[in-house]
Amino acid sequence: QVQVAESGGGLVQPGGSLRLSCVASGSILVINVMGWYRQVPGKDRELVARVNSGDNTNYADSVKGRFTISREKANYTVYLEMNSLKPEDTAVYYCNVDLYYGMGSRGDYWGQGTQVTVSS
Repeated sequence: QVQVAESGGGLVQPGGSLRLSCVASGSILVINVMGWYRQVPGKDRELVARVNSGDNTNYADSVKGRFTISREKANYTVYLEMNSLKPEDTAVYYCNVDLYYGMGSRGDYWGQGTQVTVSS
């Protein structure tokens, strides 16, 4: 099986920075895409940023120029560097991993989420 675990959330003042980390572990063969999503109560989960196996990235318009996604392929790790944070960035942030595992099955896994709160 596969596990996904995030870390790095917390409380930060507007204009501040945070770095989220996500590690996938288990019987992983190949990771296709690693991404970050966020959700606030009463709204759908939305894509923040993702990176594929070719290191191509895409970002939500609301975070372009402020957030940076990166990955360490050898360690099945993805990071989200968040700068110039705004109160509207407050949400639970989830890591998502699309991969092949075990004997060649494809799976889509979510972490448990980490809270990011931007407030003075």
